Amino acid sequence: MERRPPPAGGDDLVSTLHLRPPQRPGFTPVVTAGKDLRFLSLGLLRLDAGKSYRLVTEAEEAVLVLLTGTLALGGPYVSGRQIGPRRSVFQDRASAVYVPPRRILQVEAVGSAEAVVLRTPVKEEVAAEREEPPTVVVTPEAVRVEQRGAPGYRRQVHDVVTDGVAARRLLVGETFTDPGEWSSYPPHKHDERVPGRELPLEELYYFKVDPPHGFGVQVVYSAERNLDVAYRVQDGDVVLIPFGYHPSAAAPGYRLYYLWALAGEERGLAYRDDPLHAWVRAR
Repeated sequence: MERRPPPAGGDDLVSTLHLRPPQRPGFTPVVTAGKDLRFLSLGLLRLDAGKSYRLVTEAEEAVLVLLTGTLALGGPYVSGRQIGPRRSVFQDRASAVYVPPRRILQVEAVGSAEAVVLRTPVKEEVAAEREEPPTVVVTPEAVRVEQRGAPGYRRQVHDVVTDGVAARRLLVGETFTDPGEWSSYPPHKHDERVPGRELPLEELYYFKVDPPHGFGVQVVYSAERNLDVAYRVQDGDVVLIPFGYHPSAAAPGYRLYYLWALAGEERGLAYRDDPLHAWVRAR
């Protein structure tokens, strides 16, 4: 059993896990791989009609997830295509673009549009690669939807870039939690390598709330209690999960959405429940 060493605990870690990015036009870097987390980067993209953004990957891969609006695409394999329209994350399923290493993706807003851009370094994989894979457009019809949980912790999970897209490290999806319900519950973690049971993966969440003036709660804790925090999350917030258990809850009256991304040395959805609370599944 191998465990990835966690970042140092204490107030510095706690204060940097909950982020409230500015709401501004253009591209806004929020999380940087190698600085805020080891593997994951996140940026927010807000474009007015006719404005464009150029995404360039070298020794990394990226996923662009459309949140609202329509984007016209340009670049190898996708030129002339569009993703969207998406009225909101609560009304329509996601569209996304997986961008492998050594690619350029050009997007232009058809009307105003908003998206999240996720990246992870894949230097070793690129060096060993003989063929350059294509850029992949994920349509709403390709998003896999699954109802999970039971009363008290029901949620709907949308797999956007998982088994159906041959990414190297990135796993991306969306979770919708109804008012008053818990999500990522029973609490689970993925910070150890336990063959056949768990992989060390870091994660981040980007939140939306319906109506947007509402809130939810995000908990992050470890068994050793060197990390044990609860954040009041609002529309547009980001929470980083370098290790530990990470359940969340939607306040009564408000639906909670979070875009999730995972990455690590290996790719796979392998996790373990907190043994203190795993009994809930058997009720």
